[in-house]
Amino acid sequence: MGGPLLHRNDPSAEPLVGNVKVTRADWLNVAMDVLVSDGVEQVKVLNIADRMGVSRSSFYWYFKSRQQLLDALLNRWEAGNTAALVAQAETPAASITAAVCNVYRCVVNEALFDTALDFAVRDWARRSGRVRRMLDQSDARRVEALRAMFERYGYEHLEAVTRARVLYYMQIGYDLAQLNEPVEFRLSLVPHYLFVFTGVHPEPEEVEEFRAYSRAHFERQKGREETS
Repeated sequence: MGGPLLHRNDPSAEPLVGNVKVTRADWLNVAMDVLVSDGVEQVKVLNIADRMGVSRSSFYWYFKSRQQLLDALLNRWEAGNTAALVAQAETPAASITAAVCNVYRCVVNEALFDTALDFAVRDWARRSGRVRRMLDQSDARRVEALRAMFERYGYEHLEAVTRARVLYYMQIGYDLAQLNEPVEFRLSLVPHYLFVFTGVHPEPEEVEEFRAYSRAHFERQKGREETS
């Protein structure tokens, strides 16, 4: 029987079987999977080695300690999720409603923003003051980027702060609720959400462009789930 298929950065890579040398990225990828599925307490060298079917001794080629691995996970989360949301908020757009659609690409595209990872870090923060401080700083960076986005489109400072907070924290609550609503119903609400968030009615073409983008990613995600 072959060894386990590792979660490589390159999804087209051949499965790793038998006596193989795993990479630093392999250790990080599988550790990330464990963090999301089982929580930070289970991110242990032996657990990860067992999942990959390798000796834990190779871990120390890449990391000095479990803490260094945990720090690398936090760095990847920060460089991924926070950086992606900030980048989307800073992406040029013809209108504030189009700008919000850019931000909401993070909601539907896991390659931009990993929601499951974000919640895993939030859960981790309940157990670690250091991670809590990092999370608070990250949330502040994200809200600040959204505030700046609203101000670019002419909103006064206090209104921009308020709308940024409503937009950001509403989405966190929405994801946490795990409504599991039909995709088409969710997409039917897009123009109404945009009006609530901005006070401006979106252009039909903005809504349709975002719906098409969302459907493509939802279909891609569904296909991955069916083949996994």
